[in-house]
Amino acid sequence: MEICEITIVDPDKVQSTSTSLPDARDVEELSNLFKILGDPTRLRIVLALSVNELCVCDLAAVTQMSISAISHQLRLLRNMNIVSNNKQGKMVYYKLDDHHIESLIKESLTHIKE
Repeated sequence: MEICEITIVDPDKVQSTSTSLPDARDVEELSNLFKILGDPTRLRIVLALSVNELCVCDLAAVTQMSISAISHQLRLLRNMNIVSNNKQGKMVYYKLDDHHIESLIKESLTHIKE
């Protein structure tokens, strides 16, 4: 194993890199986003909602899960502002709240298929 014999190799690079990094709060939020999307059930829900706006029953059918399990996951996704809902009469439909999430998922899928 190699060990650095000096503390800083290139102070300019260390400084420019350090100032380019997001602040701790943003890193924490980004980490939480990846944790939420890291769950296969929530990811399937997000993938389904990237295709169509769906109600809980439709999401349960698409994911082959119970309505209560889907509702629980939707609550977490809503709290992270990943999905939003739209009431139409007695029905509630869910959709992705931000096009960035869809872009992130599509880019990630492209990455794993390469």
